[in-house]
Amino acid sequence: MADLTEIDALKASVRGAVRAAESLQAIATRVEDIDPHADISGGDLDDLQRLSLANALAAQALRGLVESMLRRRGKVAEPVADGSGGIEE
Repeated sequence: MADLTEIDALKASVRGAVRAAESLQAIATRVEDIDPHADISGGDLDDLQRLSLANALAAQALRGLVESMLRRRGKVAEPVADGSGGIEE
C-alpha cells in the first residue's frame, strides 16, 4: 500500500468537509420551513447537534491541515489565540 501524501490528506480532508456541509444542507430546508412561532422538534434538534458538530470537526480538521502545510512552508499568519476568531474590532 502506498504512503499517504500531504496532497492525499488534503483531498480527503476537503471531501470530508464537503460531505459534512452537504449533510447539514439536508436539514437546512427543514429548519427554513419551521413556523417562526412554533418550536423545533426534538429529532430535528438532535440532527442539528450531530450534523453541526460533524461540520465543525471536518472544517477544523481541514483548517488544521492547511495551517500545518502553510507552517511547513513558512507562510503562517499569526495564530488566533484571543478568542476573536480573527475578527478585528
